[in-house]
Amino acid sequence: MTLALGSEGVKAPDGTVWIGPAHPFDLHEAYLNFRADLALSKVPAMATFHLSADSRYRLWINGHFVGRGPERSWPTSMAVDVHDIGHLLRPGVNRIAVQVYSPGYSHFAYVHRGAAGLIAWLEAEGTVLLRSGPGWQVLRDRSWSDRVARISIYGTGVEDRDMTQAQDWTEAALLPMDRARTVQAPEGPIWHRLRPRHTALPVEELRTLDQPWQIRTGPTVPATLDPHQDLRQLLAATRPGSPPALLPRGTAAIWIFDLGESRSCIAGITITASGGERLLMSCAERLKDGQLLLSDPATYCRMRPTDRFTLRPGRQSVEGFTPRGARYVVFALEGGGTSADPQFFVRLPSSPIATCPAIPLHDPTLDAIATMCRRTTLACLQDGFVDGVWRESSLWLGDAVAQDWALRAISDDPRPLIFTIAMAAEGADADGLLPSVLPGEVPAYAVIDYNFSWIELLSAAATHPGIPDATALWRQHWPTLARLLARLAALRQDDGLIRTPPGRRLFLDWSAMDRAEPNLTLNLRYLYALQLAIRMAGRIGATEATAWRDAARALSTALAALRQADGWQESPDGAGASQLALSLLILTGIAEAATAPALADRVVDCSLGRAKDLTLASPFMHHYVFLALDRLGRHRDICAIIAALWGPWARAGDPTTRENWSIDFPDGSACHGFSAHPLGWLTGTGR
Repeated sequence: MTLALGSEGVKAPDGTVWIGPAHPFDLHEAYLNFRADLALSKVPAMATFHLSADSRYRLWINGHFVGRGPERSWPTSMAVDVHDIGHLLRPGVNRIAVQVYSPGYSHFAYVHRGAAGLIAWLEAEGTVLLRSGPGWQVLRDRSWSDRVARISIYGTGVEDRDMTQAQDWTEAALLPMDRARTVQAPEGPIWHRLRPRHTALPVEELRTLDQPWQIRTGPTVPATLDPHQDLRQLLAATRPGSPPALLPRGTAAIWIFDLGESRSCIAGITITASGGERLLMSCAERLKDGQLLLSDPATYCRMRPTDRFTLRPGRQSVEGFTPRGARYVVFALEGGGTSADPQFFVRLPSSPIATCPAIPLHDPTLDAIATMCRRTTLACLQDGFVDGVWRESSLWLGDAVAQDWALRAISDDPRPLIFTIAMAAEGADADGLLPSVLPGEVPAYAVIDYNFSWIELLSAAATHPGIPDATALWRQHWPTLARLLARLAALRQDDGLIRTPPGRRLFLDWSAMDRAEPNLTLNLRYLYALQLAIRMAGRIGATEATAWRDAARALSTALAALRQADGWQESPDGAGASQLALSLLILTGIAEAATAPALADRVVDCSLGRAKDLTLASPFMHHYVFLALDRLGRHRDICAIIAALWGPWARAGDPTTRENWSIDFPDGSACHGFSAHPLGWLTGTGR
């Protein structure tokens, strides 16, 4: 298992190049079909196919679907997946087929650099049998429309495919295709270098869907340019009913399946059509008043997770390209006058890490909470940590602190933690500040507090059961740490406190706490990060330790200005300190030993509903509440809070942990990894 990340690279065989579409401007919402043929006189005992693509690929060998990828990557170091394909090869001609999707714009999991393409090579028994180059063929797949809206503000485009225009390109021998264009060498101006994949290559479960949660029938509605709004209208126009044996023209049926929990999934259907019927495939995460809650794209997240397919005559299998996130999978079919005989399925990708058995807690409520948290953590583990599968599937730097804590109770695999640390370091800006989304060019979500989270993650490597020597990781990222802390020090003003720089967000929490600056919580997070950095510096004998100690002492003195006679305030002349701030006062040692127990009592009372004057921290930031209580040895209080706040979700039958105490806001998520951290506290494996 690779523990270091960021320095090692992959050398492509001589003659291997990045290839792209025949037309260099085939970029916007482009689906590109690449293929190459390989003649073998005999099948090698072992064969590995190495592949990276910009931005996402699906791979087939001789018509057999192999997998999808690559791992999240910055253009500065593109991840190379390695697929074992020896069992799929055959004597004679072998067809390698790769479909690459390039949205043509950056989003919350991908950074676009004005080019699309792939690089690949096939090795067998020490010999390179095939490499990407001009001998490959390529064709833009025009069955996928490029005139689509985005799924949400976070993701890529809606899929709108005309199956009557689809071609059998993965296996057909005589299909005319273009000659692939060479874009650059393995290392060049667009994609700077190659690196190995560092998270587990995903596996996919193919699950048949044969027990609908609900079937609805009724009249169809006119098609518009927005398939998601069409589905919302169809849902309103139809009524629950029996499975239709025949769907005449002018009618429609909706099948809704419950996966039992929120999962990353690719929906699919095998169906017979007369031709021209409209098929909508969508997803949802929760119910409202017993009815499916389809997102409203007019709200904040702009969610429209509905893809549209126009069916061709005859029997066909239809599935999407990009995984969506859902608990409820929705199929809406427009009648064509024939018996459709639909068969539904989903592909369920997951990360195949080694897991340990669940630890019994011998308390029904806590056992139920632990199960809920374990399920959430695994659902939110893909190519690294993602916050939630429903709305974003984004790797947020700050969220990984709580997610790493939960994962330790399940697995000793350190790769998601190391991957997060390295991805953030690689994306540092010219001033040394770190990105909030990995990878991502999202200035609107550049959160200053998440820079502190990165230092917490780096320090956490020292206690990770899967990392034998954290100091090697620290030395690898020490230049990034030193530069980051130098930039943060430059943010301090005359009063000795830092403010949020222009262009960065002040996040703090998902609660309605005071965000006026100078802010107590922000500066306490900074102080905590400094303290962790000082400890790391001491472990490796780094010379920066003295300067950082001086900075921590000066910051501690400056924080005293936010303490008034009647208690701590979030800002001068502002609201009283929040529960999160009180917890950080304990965690950083700013609260004297004599006063810390009383502050802890208030913190506990707030979580248990006995201190209405405090702003309750979100589930996410209760991780810091628990860190503070753990510092004082108050483990019973931690368990009592978990039972009181997470217990109602478990008793309500929630399969996963929610984004916040209330998710009644539009597109609020019922499965968020950062809320699953109680698992580490309950099992004790995170300490």
